[in-house]
Amino acid sequence: MSKKEETKKTAETSAAEESSKAAAPKATRGTGKKIKYGSMSMGIVIVVIAIVVLLNLMCGLVVKRYPVKLDLTSDNRYDLSDESIDALKSLEKDVDIVVTCPENDFEGLSNQYKAMIYQSYGMNVEFPYTIIPEMLEKYSMYAESGKGSVNVKYVDMNRDPDVIAKYKANYSGEIAAQSMIFACGDRVKVIPQNEVIGMIAPTKASAQSTNLQMVFSGESTITSAIMSVADSKPIKAAIVSMMNGSMVVDSVGSSIAYSTEQFLNKNGYDCTEIDIATDDLSDYDMLVLCCPAFDFSEDVIAKMSDFLYNNGNYEKDMIYMPSLDALNLPNITEFLADWKIQIDENYIKDDKNSVTISGQLYPTIKVSDTEEVGTLPNDTLPIVAPFGRTISVVGKNNETVIKELLKSNDTSYVSSLTDNSDSSERAEYNIVVKARKETSSGLSVYGSDLLVIGSPYMTESSILSNTNTYNNAAVFLNIVNNMSGKENGVIIPEKSLQQNYISPDATALRVIEVTVILVIPILIACIGLVVLLRRKNR
Repeated sequence: MSKKEETKKTAETSAAEESSKAAAPKATRGTGKKIKYGSMSMGIVIVVIAIVVLLNLMCGLVVKRYPVKLDLTSDNRYDLSDESIDALKSLEKDVDIVVTCPENDFEGLSNQYKAMIYQSYGMNVEFPYTIIPEMLEKYSMYAESGKGSVNVKYVDMNRDPDVIAKYKANYSGEIAAQSMIFACGDRVKVIPQNEVIGMIAPTKASAQSTNLQMVFSGESTITSAIMSVADSKPIKAAIVSMMNGSMVVDSVGSSIAYSTEQFLNKNGYDCTEIDIATDDLSDYDMLVLCCPAFDFSEDVIAKMSDFLYNNGNYEKDMIYMPSLDALNLPNITEFLADWKIQIDENYIKDDKNSVTISGQLYPTIKVSDTEEVGTLPNDTLPIVAPFGRTISVVGKNNETVIKELLKSNDTSYVSSLTDNSDSSERAEYNIVVKARKETSSGLSVYGSDLLVIGSPYMTESSILSNTNTYNNAAVFLNIVNNMSGKENGVIIPEKSLQQNYISPDATALRVIEVTVILVIPILIACIGLVVLLRRKNR
């Protein structure tokens, strides 16, 4: 090989080596770039997943501590009212709720009653008893916003009957399956099985039709039970049922007395039936006398007066409702006159302002003292007063202060109880009044109150329970609470239930929770990895 050719070959070899050296860094840079962007993509995916999981966990904690009202059903069946929420937030004690059956029994009840109605009447009606455990969970959640708590537990009495033994020590009645026990310290209240089942029922207006309209009345019962057992100073009410072993009231009066007792007991009053002649009254805060069928002896009248006078300390209360049939009661009349009150021998009618109940017109009345009656959840609902005897104020005792709480409308007139004649004059008449006697000691003033309700039917059970139609329950409770100084009482209207709905049950809600917290983040992670691998292999 000539020297010229050797020089040429050497130059070509050097050029190839230079080209190889130049190409090597380029390949290395390309690989580094892929690793760099792949790492960034992986980091972004990890950060996004971490943010999603963290947000879900934070939302879960926030909702648990500060629960929000989220109800996707068309009739808001699982939503608590503002009254219940406020009561739970103000709760300062721990309340245990023990349901004496497994949680899935409520779904069984729904299926049982649905099948029963279909077999008996051929109607496809929903009985959504699963509302009860769902709402109990809401009670626990909202109570965590306050100082106290609501702890819900389900107990199968067939498998573990001893669990409820500790509650029987402070409860004299029977505790059966499918009941609800409310306990706070040594205070125990039980909602029996029939009342639990009665939380869902058809409205009275639709009960006789082929189109049943269902309502849920359980929230008022549950909220009142919680507030009742958490009350450290309950009002003790003596319900006068007997005198020297004889019944004080007739059959109508007995029904009114029973519904009044049940209503007061439900709303936190400790009610006990007594014999007014033989039982000691000193331990009670309130005396309730509904529709006496005969006059009381002078000794019994003196006993009632002494109860209200309370050795000069006063601070006792009494509720009195007159009978429509027993008119000649001179001793009771004298007792009322000492409080500047007279029950007239007539009752009001009103063909202008009235409602129809069971085919009959009954007058509606109005609030005349808003301070004593207080705020009503729905002041557009009427207050009905069937056969309301009018009340006059007399001037025998000038030391007594009278407050006229409820009056008839100026379109009302009266009908005599003795000859059934109607008056031609239309005017306002007193239906509910409160008389008060006071004493003072230093800067403190003490008093006893006598509340007289001219229409005993105002507290009849079908009227008090119909909270979507009448305001009687809210008015009666507000007046009695204000008189006795009891603050924690609330009336919550029934909740109408729509029959055509699609709503998630407890299982479906758990599936939704798992899907949002776990499944969706995992899917996002998988999608991120697929994108990363595809970009890496390009």
